[in-house]
Amino acid sequence: MGSATAQALVATSNDLGAAQGITLDVAGELFAATRLIGDSTALSGALADPSAPVEARTALVSRVFAGASAPVQELLKSVVAQRWSSAADLVDGVEELAIRATAIAAPEADIEGELFSVSRLVADNAELELALGGRLGGAEGKSALVQKLVEPSVSPATTLVVTSLVREPRGRRVRRLLNRAMRIVSVQRERLVATVHTAVPLSAQQRDRLAAVLGARYGRTIALNVVTDPAIVGGLRVQVADDVIDGSIASRLADLRQKLAG
Repeated sequence: MGSATAQALVATSNDLGAAQGITLDVAGELFAATRLIGDSTALSGALADPSAPVEARTALVSRVFAGASAPVQELLKSVVAQRWSSAADLVDGVEELAIRATAIAAPEADIEGELFSVSRLVADNAELELALGGRLGGAEGKSALVQKLVEPSVSPATTLVVTSLVREPRGRRVRRLLNRAMRIVSVQRERLVATVHTAVPLSAQQRDRLAAVLGARYGRTIALNVVTDPAIVGGLRVQVADDVIDGSIASRLADLRQKLAG
């Protein structure tokens, strides 16, 4: 990510935070705008062109997105008023706004946890990952397939994110898309995600206690994604961003074997 894009993301995120009337419909419009801009190199290039006056770029937004709601038009004008390192970065920036808007519109939904569950579902089913990430099958078909699979078990907010991302992967793997969306939602909600591997499921009390301990350690609210993994044997393996806290019995046995072998 170039420095121009990093600054543009901060500016547009701030504008989103100050906007009024952010709903799931607004988020859906932003995802639709992402698809429209991403599908046209001419449009994305014109909107990201640093040599064009800002007034010309915002006027283009007004023409192309004349039917969009007022919040969406204003946010897209905010996007094109920034300087982006590339046209592809601008498209990614609109998509990030759509994901952030979803998090704002559905504050009670466990979007990170549900996205993690969908990611695990994809990881455990090679045929599904191939169907969603392959070139065969249209965008609408992929969206309908994933909606059928996830809609009964996740919130409308998460369904919106997942179906929108698989419709327009832009060459990215499905799990990468979902992981990026999880990170964006966590940043928007100002919390960290901890992925916990455990041999047996954790009780609600254990989850709360672990989240509190990790929250005290990192000084942030913690969202837990728990993976039941018999290979752990006992104990826990916790990953928060790049930090790994491995207190599993499997890890200790591996260390012991290594020392004996030495």
